[in-house]
Amino acid sequence: KALEPIKHNINFDDFSKIDIRIATITAAEKVEKADKLLKLTLDTGLDIRTVVSGIALNFKPEDIIGKQVCLLANLEPRKLRGIESQGMILMTEDADGQLVFVSPSTIAINGATVR
Repeated sequence: KALEPIKHNINFDDFSKIDIRIATITAAEKVEKADKLLKLTLDTGLDIRTVVSGIALNFKPEDIIGKQVCLLANLEPRKLRGIESQGMILMTEDADGQLVFVSPSTIAINGATVR
């Protein structure tokens, strides 16, 4: 699979605005009438928040509970299928094109900043 080109440079001030935190998925369920969406409940160590993610074709809700993820925590909230999503989990793809969580290689503290 061809890789996407690297996007245009941003300055350090723009980068410093991004707040990526470690969070643990404490609950997950399919979003009604949406084949691709899961409603996730995340413990950020600072709060509990809801994130709607388009990963339902790749993951069963019961299989991802307890998984630590990287969360873009300061993304402006957005309603998806009537549910307010309060951030975005970071994902990538493996060599076969399957979605993979971007997560710490060892257990980290919820709320820890990714630098």
